[in-house]
Amino acid sequence: MIDFRYHLVSIVAIFLALTVGIVLGSTVLQEPIINSAQATAESIKKVNQDQRDQISALQAREEGNSAFVANAAAELVKGDLTAEHVVVVEAPGAPSGLRDQVREMIELAGGTYTGRVALTEKFIAPEQAGVVEGLAAQLSPIGTVFPEGATPYDKAGQVLASALVTTASMQAGTVNTAASSVLDVFQEGGFISMSDDPAKRATLAVVVAPSTPYEGDTAEAQNGAVVSVAGALDNAAAGTVLAGTATASGTGGVIAALLDSGDEASQVSTVDTLDMPSGRVVLVYALREQHAGRAGAYGIGSGATAFEPTPSASPSPPASGG
Repeated sequence: MIDFRYHLVSIVAIFLALTVGIVLGSTVLQEPIINSAQATAESIKKVNQDQRDQISALQAREEGNSAFVANAAAELVKGDLTAEHVVVVEAPGAPSGLRDQVREMIELAGGTYTGRVALTEKFIAPEQAGVVEGLAAQLSPIGTVFPEGATPYDKAGQVLASALVTTASMQAGTVNTAASSVLDVFQEGGFISMSDDPAKRATLAVVVAPSTPYEGDTAEAQNGAVVSVAGALDNAAAGTVLAGTATASGTGGVIAALLDSGDEASQVSTVDTLDMPSGRVVLVYALREQHAGRAGAYGIGSGATAFEPTPSASPSPPASGG
């Protein structure tokens, strides 16, 4: 009987405690908790709205700046590339949506756009390096000497450059008969594609980086292939600029690879704002600077030293590449 009464009292006590807790929770404690939660929610809502307003304002300012530069582009670059011929070489994965804008900017600056050469995935595939090297050896013009320790892509870049660019203004717009079959053979092999007439040699070159970094175990070798081509074009032309978006100057990007590469970085200029109207103006300024024998890294990435080159007087023709 004592045990039964003890358990009965315990059970009653438990239910009484639950009842009191429920009553307290639904009355005394309810209002402070709800008020606190509502205040927190309102605070978060205000912060979110403030951030949305800031983003909208920044977007509007960016759109306004871009529209202003786009409308003023013709005046900003007028005459900067007069008498120059420019070829565009695209790395695999280069943004095709920027082709027309790049060509337009070259022509607004008074330059002659010779054509476009797009390197294919096959060109930069590591397993094709031996084939690429064999083609370079087979197609190299008589008298070609490859530097000691040159990679397959150093050699291929040198041979492609012999067909695409020249340092002599008198040869601009003409075909190098000693390298007349280079582009056709590389195209037939599936290593490049072409449009317009890039065989009519240019004095300046633009290499367009991929829109997203290469990935996987082969990424470093693929970046190296593009960097080699850019360096070879620069050596054979009055100057070369490697251009792309901010992702190209980030970790794993081609511009970042060039800036870490040593000799090429000191000669080839870079621009990582090609997707912005102001960046395409900077591309023209970088080409002009290359023609004057100087180089720099421009844009907004960690490797950039300035947004644009320092204004300078009109350049005189250099004796060698930028």
